[in-house]
Amino acid sequence: MSRSSIAWFAPLVGVLLVVAAISSVQLGAAIGKSIFDEISPAGLTFVRLLLAALVMVAIARPRPGSWSRSTALHVVAFGAVLGAMNLLYYASLERIPLSVAVTLELVGPLAVALAHSRRASDVAWVLCAAAGVGIIAVQGFQGSIDLFGCALALAAGACWGGYIMLSQCVGARVPGLSGLSAAMVVGALVALPFGAVPAVRAVVDSPAVLGPAALVALLSSVLAYGLELLALRRISAHSFGVFMALEPAAAALFGFLLLAELVEGLDALAIALVVIASAGVAITTARAAPRSSSPDEDLPPMP
Repeated sequence: MSRSSIAWFAPLVGVLLVVAAISSVQLGAAIGKSIFDEISPAGLTFVRLLLAALVMVAIARPRPGSWSRSTALHVVAFGAVLGAMNLLYYASLERIPLSVAVTLELVGPLAVALAHSRRASDVAWVLCAAAGVGIIAVQGFQGSIDLFGCALALAAGACWGGYIMLSQCVGARVPGLSGLSAAMVVGALVALPFGAVPAVRAVVDSPAVLGPAALVALLSSVLAYGLELLALRRISAHSFGVFMALEPAAAALFGFLLLAELVEGLDALAIALVVIASAGVAITTARAAPRSSSPDEDLPPMP
């Protein structure tokens, strides 16, 4: 294969890997929501984080004894935010459609990106995203969507914003996957008081629930993270960010296929506005970024 062919083929593979990662996350979320009758959101969160932590620790083998006190505190904070984010997100899924929850959660990373921006043009993206969230809020006040579920999703988004900033700090301090694997353990411990008893009760009542719960952990954490890492070796972080804006669309697709959740009317408009805002921020950031920037910088993996 010629060099020109390789140069063209690598980004295409990267795009396919990003789409696969997004699909893996949203398929896992849809499967998780489909078993809420058998295991509570908190119980599923605990099982997911515990299983993902066991796999990640086996792969990365973190050595916290070699870390400084400051590094250890950053990892603990990273894990605490990770645990809270997952608890809030799965709790929101019990009340609102998958696509709406993902759309509201995406506001967190969008806010982080905009907070680091100095471009006047990004005001347009703020207004676009605000309009999308506003449409959902109006429907909540009208009683057509659960307001508390929306609040939970927004809180999860705020945690995702904290996750992004702490991920960058931990990534700079701890090489490889060690920091993330240790943070997964902390996240499981955060979820333990809320989800351990419901998880044990669910497994005792229906041992078969462990199968789909393990699949959720594999799809939403382990497999998705691996696909993201492979994708970021082939495309820039900013291009990755543009495709990440497709998360709500993927959530709508899997929500329809697995949960019969139909997105239409104002919901579809709200989702479209937030997707456009997220993609717009990623595109304008890419144009303003130095050409010498590393493909992997400034973009942590999806949780």
